[in-house]
Amino acid sequence: MTLEQLNKVLLIGALVLLASIVATRLATRVGLPSLLLFLGLGVLVGEDGIGLRFDDVALVRDLGTAALAIILIEGGLTTKFSDVRKSLAPAAVMATLGVAVSTAVTAAGAHLLLGMDWQLALLLGAIVSSTDAAAVFSVLRVLPLPRRLAGLLEAESGLNDAPAVILVLMFSVVPLAFDPGHGLVDLVYELAVGAAIGVLCGYLGAVTLRRIALPASGLYPLATFGLGTVAFAACGVTHASGFLAAYLTGLVLANSGLPHRAATRSFAEGLGWLAQIGLFVLLGLLVTPSQLGDDLLPAVVIGLVLLLLARPLSVVLSLIGFRVPWREQVFLSWAGLRGAVPIVLATYPIVTGVPDSQRLLNVVFVLVVVFTLVQGPSLKPVAHRLGLIRRDVTREIQVEAAPLDVLDAELLTLTVLPQSRLHNVTVLELRLPDPSVITLIIRKGNTFVPQPDTRLEAGDELLIVSTSTTREATERRLRAVSRRGKLAYWFDEYGEPD
Repeated sequence: MTLEQLNKVLLIGALVLLASIVATRLATRVGLPSLLLFLGLGVLVGEDGIGLRFDDVALVRDLGTAALAIILIEGGLTTKFSDVRKSLAPAAVMATLGVAVSTAVTAAGAHLLLGMDWQLALLLGAIVSSTDAAAVFSVLRVLPLPRRLAGLLEAESGLNDAPAVILVLMFSVVPLAFDPGHGLVDLVYELAVGAAIGVLCGYLGAVTLRRIALPASGLYPLATFGLGTVAFAACGVTHASGFLAAYLTGLVLANSGLPHRAATRSFAEGLGWLAQIGLFVLLGLLVTPSQLGDDLLPAVVIGLVLLLLARPLSVVLSLIGFRVPWREQVFLSWAGLRGAVPIVLATYPIVTGVPDSQRLLNVVFVLVVVFTLVQGPSLKPVAHRLGLIRRDVTREIQVEAAPLDVLDAELLTLTVLPQSRLHNVTVLELRLPDPSVITLIIRKGNTFVPQPDTRLEAGDELLIVSTSTTREATERRLRAVSRRGKLAYWFDEYGEPD
């Protein structure tokens, strides 16, 4: 690639990224997963649009798998354990038994109604059996659903990718030679080891990050994503479920009281959005809409089997012992959104050489587009109709963490060293320039808001809010008092940098 070609690629990529970001606003207004618009942008740039030709299925599979790992890490990092704790057991059953039931029913429908051979039918059933984490997160987080119901959907979407991937890989062997007993053992092994690696990486990472002080707060989000990637890759080496490990690592880290949690969450959301945009644009590039006409009817048929039979049956059988109200079960059945995961999984059999598997990619693409258009905007009316949310309910408030840029302010941190003259100086005697203020003191693991007569002690960590215009003066005052005490100015000490 020449430098000129590289510049063109960067220009197109940047324009698509900015257009995708703007599109999220429209998607939120109409209740669609914004990722569907990203998919449309990919199609627009592709062969039937601007004319960019792209057909590297293996590259899409590899990049798509990496993007899904990032999305699942982000899903774990932005999930509160208190919201999903009571839902983990039913979510785990829906992610395993539910996926198996959905796969079997959908495969039977594809074989009987469309005449697909059993290998393609089983592959299609496995590919569309799991709900999509990105689609579920993007839609449900703007709906004021009961916490238990929203937590169950989020946990299920984070956990059920792993069983679906395992089934797709099992059915992608050429020629197909599936041993149910051996397959069940492999499934249990991959899920158990993947869960163990995910929890272990999250726990060890949390313990380590709490005990070390990194030189910059921006390193903490990188470390958390690095741990999630380690868990994902380690599962690849041990032939375990990397998707499950990635999600659990993020979930454990996010709920372990790590420092700079707000920055980590914001970074995770940004990186998750970037992965989603890149993934869907790439998938849109891969598909040629002019070749999808013959697959429209099969996609609609399979989508109806999935929506009206396979998904409801999997929900009912999975939740038999959990006393979930029938209204919530109906909503769970309708809210089984599909998105990036099925399209990425549809590339697996193509790469392994399963005969006629290119047809699966087209069918899955059409199914995702059509039924996302049907299900996405209807989730809120369906929830109202079922009485799950009141029409006058307001969305739970969301407090944006440290919007200091709005105030043109900055957050400073300072540790009082043993030899510092700040020791035993009161907050009032410190006389920071207005409007700088010490908002919090961390002392021996305890945090408190200081009063004017609070005396600083060696080892204290101070959190100071200052404006951009007074930051330099604040730093000079802190250095001055640290060097000569509260009477520093009497000794002509004004805290100039060394």
